[in-house]
Amino acid sequence: MGFSMKQMAIVTAFFGVASFILGVIAENKKPAAGTPIQGKGVVICKYPSDPTVVLGYLSVAFLVVSTVLGYVSIGYPYNKKSVPYSALFRTKTMFVFFNIAWLTSGLGAALLLWPTITEQLHLSRKIHHDLDYTCPTAKTGLIGGGAFVSLDSCLFWLICLMLADNAREDYFDEVEESRKGYSTQVINVDYDPHGAAAPKL
Repeated sequence: MGFSMKQMAIVTAFFGVASFILGVIAENKKPAAGTPIQGKGVVICKYPSDPTVVLGYLSVAFLVVSTVLGYVSIGYPYNKKSVPYSALFRTKTMFVFFNIAWLTSGLGAALLLWPTITEQLHLSRKIHHDLDYTCPTAKTGLIGGGAFVSLDSCLFWLICLMLADNAREDYFDEVEESRKGYSTQVINVDYDPHGAAAPKL
């Protein structure tokens, strides 16, 4: 049993919204900084419980799934009827929104990954020989920004899906019209199924 266009849109939107929510939660849960503890020639950073890394990676994973589903949904053979990509990208509007969707997906992934990896490095490297080290965390605002860009990419994929639906309808209408035009050009030839009549003597 295949998927309908509505089902693909719902699943794509679900993962996109989930990526956005996880990114926002990760941003809100991120501590501003850790607590530096002076040791013998070193500074030991003590950080509070921080789910930012886990939530950040989950947000990226959901964004990737949403992007893959958005891309697949455009050329998916709904009702077992496939459409060539040349017909889907016939209009400039589809081409523009398709590229914007990829651009926002990549930008959202970068904005989510960069602070998530930075935060993971901060949490894993707690001992520092710089006595003036202040135990910072990842830059504030990047994960939240990535979450909003992730939501934008999901919306652009849904717009591409609607444009693809219009392109599919136009393509099948053209195919149907071409079939009707061909049928009107068919020449009917009358013939005797029993062959020519024998001459009378």
